[in-house]
Amino acid sequence: MRCPFCNHTEDRVLDSRPHETDSAIRRKRECRLCRRRFVTLERVELLPLMVVKADGRREIFDPSKIKKGILKACEKRPVSIDAIEKVIARVSELVQDYVMEIPSRAIGEMVLKSLKPLDAVAYVRFASVYRQFGDLEEFSKIVREIGAPSLRPEDSKKQEVESHAQASRGRKKS
Repeated sequence: MRCPFCNHTEDRVLDSRPHETDSAIRRKRECRLCRRRFVTLERVELLPLMVVKADGRREIFDPSKIKKGILKACEKRPVSIDAIEKVIARVSELVQDYVMEIPSRAIGEMVLKSLKPLDAVAYVRFASVYRQFGDLEEFSKIVREIGAPSLRPEDSKKQEVESHAQASRGRKKS
């Protein structure tokens, strides 16, 4: 340890105790040359979790990217910030089960699993970006998967006519 006052490299430890969080050790030291005292905080340095992308590249895990994606998917939806924060916390917690590396695909699936019960539109929005839909059929498949009505134009016309007829019948009865 180098003295912050005189830059000398020899010191003695006067006191050691756990830091408030127990994840670090606080040491009171005295420089052997200038006799001044200073305090150090020692922490275990963990290697960062790496995300393995589909093309094989590796990046340091960044929870803010998850937050950004979820916020974008939930934009203009009736989803509270509290609910979004819970999803982010849940995914961040699940990610910590991985050691050293996690495939980006696993993170995307965790987010999708957490968004599905929260909001169907946010789920489809996130899935469309995450799974990179190539055509309308892939998009329709995910919509059918969550139990939403069909996206085919002829089906939506049928639904429109039926809902209009039901509304008309309801007005006549009252």
